[in-house]
Amino acid sequence: MAISPLRRQYLQIKKQYPDVILFFRLGDFYETFDDDARLASHELGITLTGRDMGKDQRVPMAGIPYHALDNYLGKLIDRGYKVAICEQTSDPSQGRELVDREVVRVVTPGTVVEPNLLDQKANNYLAVVAPGEDAAGIAYVDITTSEFAVTQLPLEQVALELERMRPSEVVFPKGAEVQEAWKIAPVTLLEPISFDPEAARDILLRHFHVATLEGYGCERLPLAVQAAGAVLAYLGETQRSALAQITGLVTYSTQSFMTLDPQTRRNLDLFEGGRWGGSENSVLKVLDLTKTSMGGRLLRRWLGQPLLDRQALEERLDAVEWFVTRTVARGKTAGIIANISDLERLCNRVRGGIATPKELVALRRSLELVPELRAILSEDGASTLGTALADLRPCEEVAALVRDAVNDDPPVAVSDGDVIRPGFNNELDTLRDAARNARAYLANLERQERERTGIKNLKVGYNKVFGYYIEVSKANVPQAPEDYIRKQTLVGGERFITPELKEYETLILNSQERMEEMETTLFRRVCRQVADSAAQVLETAGALARVDVYYALAEAAVRYNYTRPIITEGEEMVIINGRHPVVERTTGPGAFVPNDTELSTDEAQLILLTGPNMSGKSTYLRQVGLIALMAQIGSFVPADSARMGIVDRVFTRVGLQDDLAAGQSTFMVEMVETANILNSATQRSLIVLDEIGRGTSTYDGLSIARAVAEYIHNHPRLGAKTLFATHYHELTELARYLPRVKNYNVAVSEEGGEVVFLHKIVPGGADKSYGVHVAQLAGMPRPVLSRAQEILSTLENGERPRKKSAAERQRPPVPQLTLFGQSPEVVEELKKLDVSALTPLEAITKLFELQEKAKRDGPGGGE
Repeated sequence: MAISPLRRQYLQIKKQYPDVILFFRLGDFYETFDDDARLASHELGITLTGRDMGKDQRVPMAGIPYHALDNYLGKLIDRGYKVAICEQTSDPSQGRELVDREVVRVVTPGTVVEPNLLDQKANNYLAVVAPGEDAAGIAYVDITTSEFAVTQLPLEQVALELERMRPSEVVFPKGAEVQEAWKIAPVTLLEPISFDPEAARDILLRHFHVATLEGYGCERLPLAVQAAGAVLAYLGETQRSALAQITGLVTYSTQSFMTLDPQTRRNLDLFEGGRWGGSENSVLKVLDLTKTSMGGRLLRRWLGQPLLDRQALEERLDAVEWFVTRTVARGKTAGIIANISDLERLCNRVRGGIATPKELVALRRSLELVPELRAILSEDGASTLGTALADLRPCEEVAALVRDAVNDDPPVAVSDGDVIRPGFNNELDTLRDAARNARAYLANLERQERERTGIKNLKVGYNKVFGYYIEVSKANVPQAPEDYIRKQTLVGGERFITPELKEYETLILNSQERMEEMETTLFRRVCRQVADSAAQVLETAGALARVDVYYALAEAAVRYNYTRPIITEGEEMVIINGRHPVVERTTGPGAFVPNDTELSTDEAQLILLTGPNMSGKSTYLRQVGLIALMAQIGSFVPADSARMGIVDRVFTRVGLQDDLAAGQSTFMVEMVETANILNSATQRSLIVLDEIGRGTSTYDGLSIARAVAEYIHNHPRLGAKTLFATHYHELTELARYLPRVKNYNVAVSEEGGEVVFLHKIVPGGADKSYGVHVAQLAGMPRPVLSRAQEILSTLENGERPRKKSAAERQRPPVPQLTLFGQSPEVVEELKKLDVSALTPLEAITKLFELQEKAKRDGPGGGE
């Protein structure tokens, strides 16, 4: 069956990309065909049409305007699809029957570069996992910033590391055993050949033009090399232009950072907070006072990777303190960096050949601010700001090149013209002068010809069909000079041309076309020259990001009254008037009640915290964990003072949650998380337990909670600093015979039946939970509250429910009395009564009538 050349071309290209949606460029549209068209029509809400592409060959088609690509592309990527962009690579105006077409890139969730599809303050990572028998290599790349890193780690740590980086896409080898916990993003399966050890090593050596990987730190990490090589192989298939942007590789170890499991990230509200998630009530939201996208991304990475090295921490804290103590310098710094664009992503757009003239100008203006910033920071901060100041290079040659080449306010696209600054290129200036003179001639032509011919209504015009012309009305046609050449007859007149007019027309049109070509060529040349200095620009961008984060943490410290933590070599944790960084922002000035904490592995290792619901126990537990974590990212902390040793992990077991998809009940999830803590914590860990054993019966739960507390205290490997909140008041007796257990409770004021939670942590155990009071605050119906109080009083007085004896169970049941004695008439009337239709007054009246009838008709009734 005959098919058209266009159809044949499409099928050949589609065959190379069978598993992605192919956007096929046809003029001003990207078209999809066949199953792609049906899918695009459904997912994007666009019309499904058809096109004849050969004899009896009408195929489904759905298209979008080329200029609307980003909007539609974003919808498909968000839904996990991949899209191949097929462009016209030859000039359609050359008159060829079929223009050349080629897929220029395949857009996947991890390879998006469009600015409006990216979170400006979060990295867009593509992660590759190369699993082995007992370990795995993980490599990740952000092609918008050139960040490329790799590690090798035990299999049980893969999920934690993927959770930390939160990639947009994860790539695995086809046929590999992939754990469900690793599939935290859209999954792509790559051919195993890309993970072949020799092939992976070879692609890395060729890409970086080196003979060994020793300089990158991964020569002896075979699984890491496989993962890194697979990253380059995947980019080679999907984003060939991005490969040139990958100029370095960092090998890192997860042992350099505090590991944060998903439960701890969630329970401490690091990146999302509140009942419904979202970033508004999160620690990141509180601390993120950064002025640049680069700083925002770096702060997010720091918060997800608390340091374990004391010296590195002290260097960060020194830099933050420098800004805290210098109000003027901090204010000037904020004013400057607020005007700095995202140099990391701008630089990579330049290297990828997709930067616009406006983006190149934004890069230049950002670099021009660096000398002023350096001058402020150099006053006395050279020793304190360290590498951040040393790496803050103005890149003056790059700035000067762009300043000389590109106009200050260029159009969006190079094709719009007026991009290259006058004086940058002599040939372009000559063309512009010629075009300008020609336009001046045409502008004066109408006046000159009116004077020459005496025709007052003569006009000079232009259209795309005939070009420039002279129009004369019918009445004045006899006055047209002999050198006028008739071109078109109109109802009301004639249009003419002259040889001189056509010469100027040719000059203008040729000049315009030549100028567009020259401006495009010159702009691309400038971009290539800037790209040659990309490493230097990116180094400056990294320094700007660090300065921005130092500033933001300092601004938070000053604004929220944080203090510098004292980091020691010991294992104690002493916090005076500590506060929760998020909760205090929502309670209003002065409303938050601060509390002290004193933990140590030799005296107060385990604090048992009892007290009412809603009194602040959970807030207190979390704030201690957060203060430790904030200190280890180099931030000041919400406290009057804080002294602590390095914590290797913060473990949290908080709240009631289930995992129905995994077949785990609330109690099972609780036990799994607790088991993980007991099996993973060390003496340098901080454990936060908010209720253990609440998901089962009282005796089971109490037994488990007590056993857990004893294990943490007694196990020789553990001995971790622990905060243990519980409603099992019986646990407070542990302090009588476990020497490092201390009892604390949340103070309550109780006067005249009114309960006031003071939110203050004081020594000693509590003997009440005030649950009924909390139920009242929650709006529980009054009858429920009254009945609950009755039951509680009974239980507190020792009147426990007991099982019936065998004799009691064999006794015949006592017959139930009728509601209204022996009055069937009253009962029948009551059955027929429409209670919902009665007003309160009618109901009372009716009840009174029924009562009177019952008195008359029942035993002893009547007159």
